[in-house]
Amino acid sequence: MTLLGVVFAFAQTDTATVGSNAPTIRDTVQVSAQAAPDSAQPDTAANPYDLPDALMPLWDSLTIKQKAAQMVMVYLSPADFLIEHEFGAVLVMKNHLKDTAAFKERIHRANDSLRIPLLVASDQEGGLVNRIGGISEKWKHAPSAKEMRDMELDSIESIAQSIGAELRDLGINLNLAPVLDPAYDHRNKKSFMEVSNRSWQKDSTSESKVRAFVRGMRNSGISCVSKHFPGYDSWTNSDHQIAISSSPKARMSENYEFFKALANDIPFTMMSSVRFVRISHRPAVFEPKIVKMARKMNPETVILTDDLWGVSLRAWVSGTERVTSKGYPRKDFRKLIRTALMAGNDMFMITYPAKAVEMIGYLESLSKQSKTYKDRIEESAARILKMKYNAGLLK
Repeated sequence: MTLLGVVFAFAQTDTATVGSNAPTIRDTVQVSAQAAPDSAQPDTAANPYDLPDALMPLWDSLTIKQKAAQMVMVYLSPADFLIEHEFGAVLVMKNHLKDTAAFKERIHRANDSLRIPLLVASDQEGGLVNRIGGISEKWKHAPSAKEMRDMELDSIESIAQSIGAELRDLGINLNLAPVLDPAYDHRNKKSFMEVSNRSWQKDSTSESKVRAFVRGMRNSGISCVSKHFPGYDSWTNSDHQIAISSSPKARMSENYEFFKALANDIPFTMMSSVRFVRISHRPAVFEPKIVKMARKMNPETVILTDDLWGVSLRAWVSGTERVTSKGYPRKDFRKLIRTALMAGNDMFMITYPAKAVEMIGYLESLSKQSKTYKDRIEESAARILKMKYNAGLLK
């Protein structure tokens, strides 16, 4: 079957059953119920997610609530709050870095008290999305993806390594970049990401140039996140309203191929909030068929949502054009969590700290309702812990 056939075979699957068949960490383990007790085969019943032996004491000691907490990336909050709720990750914005000493102290104090260190994430893309521009004179005008993609490989790697060192010095260890979205849509019109100078996807040299960027970041101890799968080719900002893509199969396959080529280099993939109408009526982040496509590229990849408190996603879940300022119904918020979970996402980004706590509590309650929910939570938590271990965050 061609790549085109592979990608769009997913679209023929019944949405109600997709998700249960998605490749998981568990799928990589060959279970043999007939193995003798002294067999050399691993005890998959005790370690169904194929975690490194060094992680098993930690894994076995965690409650389901603590595992669910690893799935939540919360807007940076006071250290005591982060410690109390044992979040897996925090999102750092430009305003958090105005007082670098206070920021470093907050991260250090939280990690010093947490059993599982935080993923400290920021989107240091360069250009218009330049979180360190206000604190680093050297990188006040950090080059955009569009500028870097025209540079030589050595220059890209050097710049990324230098910026990565600045991030690492702050305590940041995860960069929500690079943007792998196409520069042009299927009509050859500039995409929103290209207009914003954020796209790395240009021509046949793009793959090696993204690798140089990722390699430079990795050299400084920074992991990267590819985004926004399966390729944001709309001109609309999906933070404010659901963007729609009508890309034909051939063009979507090209975008998929680009993400897939880099899937073994980048441990995280962020899902798009765009609706790809040739596949589904749902935003990509909520569509099991599309999340399954991302999982197919690399079963170990941690799949991350964009901000689930974004107005466009909340409005879609509620079935309205926009959300009101009077508050968001609890039933809709719970539906949003269930939809994101059962689509196959591993980590949920949310910029509303109080709702992040509610999210953990609801995930815990879901785990008590059915084994399906519990298994999904454990599968994602295991994937996140493996990523942290491989990144050297868990000793």
